[in-house]
Amino acid sequence: MDVFRRKQVADLLKETSPLKRTLRTWDLIFLGIGAIIGTGIFVLTGKGALTAGPALSISFLIAAICCGFAGLCYAEFASLAPVSGSAYTYSYIAFGEIIAFIIGWDLILEYALGAATVSVGWSGYLVSLLADFGIHIPTVLTAAAGTTPGVSTYFNLPAFLIVLAITWLISVGINQTKRVNDTMVIIKLIVIVLFIICTIWFIKPSNWHPFSPYGSYSFHNGTAAGVIPAASVVFFSFIGFDSVSSSAEETINPSKTLPRGILLSLLISTLLYIIMTLIMTGVVKYTVFTKYLNAPILAVLHETGQTWLSIIVSVGAILGMTTVILVQLYGQSRISYSMARDGLFPEFFGHINKKYQTPFKGTWFFGTLAALAGGFINLNILSELVNVGTLTAFILVSAGVLVMRYRQPDLHRGFKAPGLPVTPIIAILFCIMLILGLNWETWVRFIIWFTFGLLIYFGYSKRHSKLNQ
Repeated sequence: MDVFRRKQVADLLKETSPLKRTLRTWDLIFLGIGAIIGTGIFVLTGKGALTAGPALSISFLIAAICCGFAGLCYAEFASLAPVSGSAYTYSYIAFGEIIAFIIGWDLILEYALGAATVSVGWSGYLVSLLADFGIHIPTVLTAAAGTTPGVSTYFNLPAFLIVLAITWLISVGINQTKRVNDTMVIIKLIVIVLFIICTIWFIKPSNWHPFSPYGSYSFHNGTAAGVIPAASVVFFSFIGFDSVSSSAEETINPSKTLPRGILLSLLISTLLYIIMTLIMTGVVKYTVFTKYLNAPILAVLHETGQTWLSIIVSVGAILGMTTVILVQLYGQSRISYSMARDGLFPEFFGHINKKYQTPFKGTWFFGTLAALAGGFINLNILSELVNVGTLTAFILVSAGVLVMRYRQPDLHRGFKAPGLPVTPIIAILFCIMLILGLNWETWVRFIIWFTFGLLIYFGYSKRHSKLNQ
């Protein structure tokens, strides 16, 4: 069937890119850290601790292992086909057009909705920080309607504005994006290291008992609890590392630098997550986070009496989540650019601005949609959709490595995932385990999104595909 027509690696490598190659290994590592370190530490640790107790560190490790095995598969594909598009392009090579479109559609959901979700957390920290200085934003402009029970809110203005600001930054060039991201990541890491140094002395080992109060999987107060459900929750923290592979056409020597950037950013981020969660659940009893759900780190600072650190941590949180939004919107713009270049999206999304050498129009289109989502939509009920979309992408990339090794074993690969076929199979099994930890409502919403995507494919993309021509 022509819906399974595939792109050839040799044809991809012949294409010339209008994008500017400036990214090196450290830039990619900082892109990865910028995407990973942020919401997980500054927001999700509270909800995760209430779900798994001190065993949250194990939940982070499980999510990291899942991403690590998937990351090895991404690294192989990135060295095999160093072009923009990430899982979308890899699926086009391995499985064919309709699968590629579906995963590209999923990635749009991942990046746009993910950026919007993080912008809401960013807004909360900014409002809190400004209040410390006596600056108060009207409550009705701090959250979407229906977000906070008993409080009248209409629009999240800070979330809307930060997404627009980052959209502008990405649209005016990769060099500007790179410099801003690198600077913010360095400051963010300094803040995290300072927090670790100042709080590690206050750990009380008694707070780690019981270490896993809900076991691996159980039900508590009518909701799933334990290490596995918590891993499904904090998996959101690692979303975005795959966007590093979207930078292939803007990377110098991508077959070598992309694998390094993907794997090293994952390793550094995982170590920081485990250290931070052990400290936080060691300093305070995990049940305390009920009162600090939106800013769990403040519970630790309150317990240790180091309120002077709260402003510094709030600044670190704001910068941390800014880089997450930046990398996700960056990945979004490159996915839509790749799909437009292949004819699956209208040419509008693939238009490259001659002055800035970026997909200017597509960047602003999806950036504006993400800003509106952050401003108007209650994202609490939608955020898990990002997880299921990403896990689906991980499964396809991991399976794609198996397919390509079998189908075209002689193709040059600058990096090979070790231990085939075990590595991709483990990645797939971990992803399935995390998917099973999600609520059934998430699957209903995902199927609706999936169906809408199929209507677009058969209504527009199939006929306009470059391969069809």
